[in-house]
Amino acid sequence: MTHSTEQQLRQELAACYRLIAHFRMSDLIFTHISVRIPGPEHHFLINPYGLMFDEITASNLVKIGLDGRAVQASPHPVNPAGFVIHSAIHAAREDAQCVLHTHTRAGCAVAALACGLLPVNQISMEFYGKVAYHAYEGVALDMDEQARLVRDLGDKPVLMLRNHGLLTVGETVSQAFLRMYYLEKACDIQIAAQACGPLVLPPAEVCTYTEQQFNNPGRALEEGELTDPDAMHLAWAALLRMLDRVSPGFRD
Repeated sequence: MTHSTEQQLRQELAACYRLIAHFRMSDLIFTHISVRIPGPEHHFLINPYGLMFDEITASNLVKIGLDGRAVQASPHPVNPAGFVIHSAIHAAREDAQCVLHTHTRAGCAVAALACGLLPVNQISMEFYGKVAYHAYEGVALDMDEQARLVRDLGDKPVLMLRNHGLLTVGETVSQAFLRMYYLEKACDIQIAAQACGPLVLPPAEVCTYTEQQFNNPGRALEEGELTDPDAMHLAWAALLRMLDRVSPGFRD
């Protein structure tokens, strides 16, 4: 796999912030998304604390190290809680190139349910067996919590922060965003369904099979079975075209 340049990563991360704002998954200036820059230093880009997500551009992202200090001069500070969460995961998971955290209504609601995320709908199946949970310890300002965050996340792509919010990781910015977009939809559908009455859940074997359809399109297929390996690439390209229409300037 070829590595993106820092400028490409800046544009992708700025796009991700704009998309989170566009789809109303932001929380004023709070929450955070980061992407690791290739190299042994584990430097990563994160939002300039104090800007709304629709103000973020490729050039105003802040580059910091695992110690939380800016690598290059910036007029903007960094959210301390963002540093605690993101530096821990970037240091521990080589595949977690992008880390995305939200405080949405539906996500916070499901994170507070004892049952967690259920396989209520086809959209939920992408995450079947893929969700980890981390108990609430207060605002993430304690460096000691980093080890427990990493332990609880394990090798999963999704972490539900109990009584707090949602977190996804991805090998790319697009993967982390699309995971969060559909995780948010899964939570929203679950809350709506639970409000209406008893749930009908598919059998475990159907959930397992559907999860593989989403996450392993390159697997050996049965005769007559089709796959859709380009779906997420096409979706991300479409999202960038939309941003160029409705929120231009993120590439600057």
